[in-house]
Amino acid sequence: MIDVSPKPDSLRTATARAILRGSPAAIERLRARSLPKGDALEVARASAALAVKQVPLLIPYCHPIRVDWVDTRFEMSVDTVTIDVTVRAVDRTGVEVEAMTGAALAALTIYDMLKMIDDTLSIEGVRLLEKRGGKSDHAVTAASPLRAAVLVASDTVAAGTKEDLSGRLLVEKLTAAGFLVAPLLVVPDEAEAIAAAVRRWADEDRLDLVVTTGGTGLAPRDVTPEAMDTVFDREAPGIMEAVRDHGQRRLPRAMLGRGRAGVRGRTLIVNLPGSRGAVADALAALLPGLPHACLMLRGEGHADDPRGGAQVS
Repeated sequence: MIDVSPKPDSLRTATARAILRGSPAAIERLRARSLPKGDALEVARASAALAVKQVPLLIPYCHPIRVDWVDTRFEMSVDTVTIDVTVRAVDRTGVEVEAMTGAALAALTIYDMLKMIDDTLSIEGVRLLEKRGGKSDHAVTAASPLRAAVLVASDTVAAGTKEDLSGRLLVEKLTAAGFLVAPLLVVPDEAEAIAAAVRRWADEDRLDLVVTTGGTGLAPRDVTPEAMDTVFDREAPGIMEAVRDHGQRRLPRAMLGRGRAGVRGRTLIVNLPGSRGAVADALAALLPGLPHACLMLRGEGHADDPRGGAQVS
């Protein structure tokens, strides 16, 4: 199975469709709910819900998920019944296979309950109609490429006695996310050196994003959060709330982080820990929303709400 443990939970929705074709007489009996075995539509509705919840037992590499909602709808013509199954979950992976399995089993259930009166029945495929949630919902289009910089705050890295891993990871991941990243900068754990570098990137280079790594813990030389006192015009507390919540689900020591996030001019600034693992966890939580935040600061508008206008019941 694919390891989804680094991924944050998000709202996932998928709708799949199956079409069953039969004789007009059989479809009319289905519509009238007068079949020998009972009401096939209601049994199929229950079958879809059961099937969705059994997917990990049926398909080996599908992850168990916490299904929050299954909705099954039927539309009948003279000789067909169209079955649409929508599945919703707040989890780390999508629900497309669950929706398709639900639609398929609903169609098979109706087939089973109609077959004694119609030997021409056929199921004409199962397909995905729509999926929402995950990385595809967070794609943004900027008028010009988003620009970023990474600052490593570390006495030992600055002195050359320790290799930088976190800064390089940040550059790699931000570049992969579409940012144009300035050359990596390393400074010692000195508040003014940290603040001066961030101010220069915000005021002179007018970057969209500055990410610092290091100096956010409880050690005497961890001064990055204090350095932001002379940098931020305003705080963005929700960003680090997301980082700490995500981190603490994986490592209890994440509660010791004091990193801050805020804005200077039109630049978003985020303080991350110095540990490579902590940076990787933080990026899993942050990257879905960082480009959108940068576009908001540019004044380029809000992204569509991935929840859409879907009915909730």
